[in-house]
Amino acid sequence: MNEQQRKVPKRISQTVLNSLKGGVVPRIGLPYITVGRKSEIEALLHDVDIIAEGGASFRFIVGRYGSGKSFLIQTIRNYVMDRGFIVADADLSPERRLQGTRGQGLATYRELIGNLSTKTKPEGGALTLVLDRWISTVQSEAAQETGLMPGDPALTTAVDRKIYAVTSAVSELVHGFEFARLLSLYYHAYIDGDDETKAKVVRWFRGEYALKREAKDELGVNIIITDDDWYDYLKLFAVFFRLAGYSGMMMMIDELVNIYKIPNSITRQYNYEKMLTMYNDTLQGKAKYLGIIMGATPQAVEDKRRGVYSYEALRSRLSEGKFSRPGARDLLAPVIRLEPLTAEEMLVLCEKLCAMHAGLYGYQARLTTEDLAAFIKLEYGRIGADQNITPREVIRDFIELLDLHYQHPEMAPEELMQSEEFVYAPSKAVSNQADEGFAEFTI
Repeated sequence: MNEQQRKVPKRISQTVLNSLKGGVVPRIGLPYITVGRKSEIEALLHDVDIIAEGGASFRFIVGRYGSGKSFLIQTIRNYVMDRGFIVADADLSPERRLQGTRGQGLATYRELIGNLSTKTKPEGGALTLVLDRWISTVQSEAAQETGLMPGDPALTTAVDRKIYAVTSAVSELVHGFEFARLLSLYYHAYIDGDDETKAKVVRWFRGEYALKREAKDELGVNIIITDDDWYDYLKLFAVFFRLAGYSGMMMMIDELVNIYKIPNSITRQYNYEKMLTMYNDTLQGKAKYLGIIMGATPQAVEDKRRGVYSYEALRSRLSEGKFSRPGARDLLAPVIRLEPLTAEEMLVLCEKLCAMHAGLYGYQARLTTEDLAAFIKLEYGRIGADQNITPREVIRDFIELLDLHYQHPEMAPEELMQSEEFVYAPSKAVSNQADEGFAEFTI
């Protein structure tokens, strides 16, 4: 085990192992366990460079449950935060959609804004931090440029000019006038120490005003964020974040299958129509400094009766061409289809988890490469594994094996793997495939 693996902080190890054993993707520690997906990550990071230059992108990441789809999305989330991006992420559900008759679209917006994250506040809730940092940065820049001291009226005028430059740039966009007015209102409340007004502006930005009259009385603006126009405000935020000193904004929406599950066909079509608007905006230059990544299962995308492809305008834009196939996918296309991790990649992942587990519980790792290879062959040798096995299942089994081996050191790994939970019942074809996958190393 290398030195880097030994030095994983215990807090991170605990979170990673508990999350993976529970079948969910950890929010921290992903660089310690990332394997494979090199080509997919490179393709998505190319988008990041385009976004930082004022462009926009839209990608679907498609994979079966447990295939590593959410893991890849979280990995990209961490990458882009390190590059100075602000990230907003949300999982769709029956209560959160792109469009709805009972505020489900607005609920998705609220979730995205509530989960705003930066490198210094990766757990979410970063909106107030970003607004305050913006004003503080403008004040510092104005002081450096003018050489004036805090409290000097001339410095206040210089800061006002820089704030006005940002709000003017935003006000030119759709709904930008009111948005800019609220930014200005927040700035003056910040200067005056008016925490009550600051809180009201933040509440408006979060989409928490239900009545226009209430927003008019409290803030002097005639509009509120609604189920129909919430996406327009995310485009405004992307431009503002760039003007506030960040690289751009990445929006990540997972569990698209919840749109596929909507029983009413008209409601589904409205959601796909909103998706088409977002897709077209990014390709036609109507959005700037904004990246959108959506996670979905193959069925949720490709089913022509209920899936994304049931909406002809999307199907014609997203369908694969004639030459793309398993093993030779076009990763520059809007849809990235995840290939299964290979047995060799899973072995590397198991080595990383083995070292992390040993570091967390303070013991010398006892599983050898031969033990790990035997475990992988056992998993991939199950009947139907070539079609159905996913990283999630293999990882959960392996962490269970590590826990058992730690608690029962007197039992040999092969003895544990002969338990009823680890029954080895391969078909001949699958067994041969598993052996071929391990042709590289000797057992």
